[in-house]
Amino acid sequence: MTDRVFIFDTTLRDGEQSPGVSFNIQEKLEIARQLARLNVDIIEAGFPIASPGDFAAVQAIAREVRGPVIAGLCRANPVDIDRAWEALQEAEHPRIHIVIATSDLHIKHKLQKTRPEVLELAVAAVKQARGYTGDVEFSAEDASRSDLAYLCEVLEATIEAGATTVNIPDTVGYAVPQEFGEFITQIRSRTKGIDQVVVSVHCHNDLGLAVANSLAAVKSGAQQVECAVNGLGERAGNASLEEIVMGLYTRQSYFNKETGIKYDEIYRTSKLVSLLSGMAVQANKAVIGKNAFLHASGIHQDGVLKERSTYEIMNPQLIGLPQSNIVLGKLSGRHAFRERLAELGHMLDGDQLNQAFERFKALTDRKKEITDRDLEALVKNEIKSAPELYQLEYLHISSGTTVVPTATVGLKRNGSTQEEAACGDGPVDAALRAIDKITGLRDINLSEYTISAVTGGKDGKDALGEVTARVEYGGRPFIGRGLSTDVVEASVKAYLNAVNKVIYESGLATDDLGVSGKRRRGRPRKRSEK
Repeated sequence: MTDRVFIFDTTLRDGEQSPGVSFNIQEKLEIARQLARLNVDIIEAGFPIASPGDFAAVQAIAREVRGPVIAGLCRANPVDIDRAWEALQEAEHPRIHIVIATSDLHIKHKLQKTRPEVLELAVAAVKQARGYTGDVEFSAEDASRSDLAYLCEVLEATIEAGATTVNIPDTVGYAVPQEFGEFITQIRSRTKGIDQVVVSVHCHNDLGLAVANSLAAVKSGAQQVECAVNGLGERAGNASLEEIVMGLYTRQSYFNKETGIKYDEIYRTSKLVSLLSGMAVQANKAVIGKNAFLHASGIHQDGVLKERSTYEIMNPQLIGLPQSNIVLGKLSGRHAFRERLAELGHMLDGDQLNQAFERFKALTDRKKEITDRDLEALVKNEIKSAPELYQLEYLHISSGTTVVPTATVGLKRNGSTQEEAACGDGPVDAALRAIDKITGLRDINLSEYTISAVTGGKDGKDALGEVTARVEYGGRPFIGRGLSTDVVEASVKAYLNAVNKVIYESGLATDDLGVSGKRRRGRPRKRSEK
């Protein structure tokens, strides 16, 4: 008999704690809806007490997303728990997730309490949460470095208090697989009542062992794995959802476990999270990296052509990886365009379809062959996470080895076009300075700038380029994206996208933006070209 493993996704909570990642409410909703299509069992929507924005996002997901359990994290104190329930109460299936540390290191130095005090707080918190909902998860932070006897005592007490799931985190990625698997076995054998609840694990990747530790725990009886799309999370990240799921699927004969995940949504979920987080997936990333199903060795190519399973243990089509090389061009109509998008899993209608089709037709004038990867890139632009207060109307560049780079930019706002010109260190810098003159937005700093070739073309000369621009304003990061066969145009679109987010999410009114504002310019921390 095959046992069920529950997939607890924490992309929107722990994943957002990745340095430089910040989702707004619309982006969180977009990801949550996709996670529901992926059919994860639990979505940890956020940490409601952390900020008004986090509370609003958890509340919006609880109201609008149906299917998965919606969880909110809280510390073991009454105010956190009350706030979590306020955010979660409209969910179809709400879960309150309580966390408190149990290692002596954390108890002494972070909590500055004693073991009995922590035990008392944990029990009281679970009882309070059970007054709101019948689904309560208790997490023993830094469990892998906790004294086993004390940890079992805390788990037993919280189970008796009403916890329905108990989570064993390897919070700092300290464990190794054989040790962690034995740790789970010991907990299950020494904790009274644990056979009545779901045993969960939450592993971090500081030593690159998060997935291995999670799978070792499953082999030892863990029934829930907490993970994140693309392995996002604090420091080196969490266990990667796609690796956990495909590990259990591919080695089902070994694990004898199954999940409820819809495998053909994996690739699309990964691309969406990568897009909205601004965190590119490394080429050699397991399962969803662009090299995961490519074969460069002649011996490997020969083997795959004769029999795919010689060098591929997974079918790329199973995870929803587009395989078609159907070429669309300037003579292709709206129907063919829409049908091909539908085959790729993108259902666009109305204005979204019209706008995407217009960009598609414009691209066919600059690029003779439009592939599936071009279409995937075009559809990205239909994910709107902020109103477009400013829109690019035109861009003129004067640049060369013997002239000062100059840019003239026209931005449309409320039906009228505003134009400014500026000089800079290069054409991109000049164009961004011109945008600054128009918007008058003060104290915005460009902190990261990345260019990547999304698609190929003849000799690579008409490849689509994607630019990710990360700016900082008011202590918060904002991520903008732009797409074009012209990297300067893509850069302007990315920066403008970030500026629009700053204005929208910061609640800046028109009168707050003076024409004399100057941007505090810092050199980008990182500029990578692929």
